[in-house]
Amino acid sequence: MSQIAAAANVSKGTLYNYFPSKQALFAAFVRARCGRLVDEIFGEPGLSRDLEAELTRIGRTMLKVMVSPDGLAMYRVVVMEALKFPELAANFFNAGPKVLVAQMAAWLARQAEAGALAVTDPQFAAEQFFALTQARVLMRARADAGYVATQGEIEFVVRGAVQVFLAAYRNPASG
Repeated sequence: MSQIAAAANVSKGTLYNYFPSKQALFAAFVRARCGRLVDEIFGEPGLSRDLEAELTRIGRTMLKVMVSPDGLAMYRVVVMEALKFPELAANFFNAGPKVLVAQMAAWLARQAEAGALAVTDPQFAAEQFFALTQARVLMRARADAGYVATQGEIEFVVRGAVQVFLAAYRNPASG
């Protein structure tokens, strides 16, 4: 907290006025970071975009954030502290994955209403899509501190995820 207060050019007491604990500060950081990610991915959702291109953009954005140094660091901190501070893990889940899945589910539901997708359970389909985008590179990035996913690997994974997802959910009547 001392280092954060110094970096913010405020006193430690002032910092504690806003955040009563390190956990509260981290939770606020996670909410803000996840909020920016949600805005980046879903800030301009639309039905007019090409479905495959939009899924690719969403998947690429998610995977890049997850394998970024900041994304990996946040994940590692949450996992490392989850047993001691279960509310920290809950805050992370509620501000990040839960919100992203809900936003994706709403977007998929709009696509289904427009006839582009045959999705009966948008929540599950959203979870499946995000799981598909994590193949190959994410676990390796989380476990191997020296590994850095290349742009080519990210594109390969996302392209495969989109192909599998559309094979399962594209509405055959949509053309």
